[in-house]
Amino acid sequence: MTKVFSIANQKGGVGKTTTAVNLAAGLARQGIRTLLVDLDAQANATSALGIEKTEGKSLYKVLHGEATAADMIVATSTEKLDLIPSEVDLAAVESELAQAENYLGRLRASLAPLIDAKTYGAILIDCPPALGMLSMNALSASDYLFVTLQTEYLAMEGLGQIVGVVDQLKDAGATDKLALGGIVMTMYDVRTKLSRQVVEEVKTHFPTLVMETMIPRTIRLSECPSHGQTIFQYDVHSPGAVAYAALAKEFIKRFGLK
Repeated sequence: MTKVFSIANQKGGVGKTTTAVNLAAGLARQGIRTLLVDLDAQANATSALGIEKTEGKSLYKVLHGEATAADMIVATSTEKLDLIPSEVDLAAVESELAQAENYLGRLRASLAPLIDAKTYGAILIDCPPALGMLSMNALSASDYLFVTLQTEYLAMEGLGQIVGVVDQLKDAGATDKLALGGIVMTMYDVRTKLSRQVVEEVKTHFPTLVMETMIPRTIRLSECPSHGQTIFQYDVHSPGAVAYAALAKEFIKRFGLK
């Protein structure tokens, strides 16, 4: 059974795309056939995997019913990891979808054939850093919301907002299956009191949802996207690679991926 996850946080710079890319690669390395969907017009996940941005190679036409999601899939240099890339035309979808029929269900309908085919064990959607039309589509199409949360002050404020959106989508009838599946703490620095305090505070509010694996703040994780490589390709022995490998194993166990 294919399970769909939105990797999201409406705040930028919190390790969302880094997590989407390296978690997807980590799952693939564990033998889970994985599809990463780049739903951000900035196409950072696409670049981070070393895929060139190509005109027309995004979900733009798919969301308008002019192509299929399968048409857009490209292989990556990581075995068992495929990508639906993004490019700048996706930015126009935010305003165009608002005028469309079933505007919150377009992505769900687009991904349905891939889910029904059971080709992938997991589909991960890298959402834009804003709670706009594309993010709402991603959440409506997903089984689980997986939140990246930076271990910094005000982290809880952003978390409360995105959890509220899950409830709003359910109340609006846009989804009946979406659940908050997990929270991964990113840019964690064990040396700072603040990092530890933020983790403890989040665990107080969401004791069963915070992943045991913490993603450290490391320069290697910052460097690898500019080389078009996952952290496993760039420096497989680095603390970042060790952390994402552990997160992938924890993710597989938590969600029963096969």
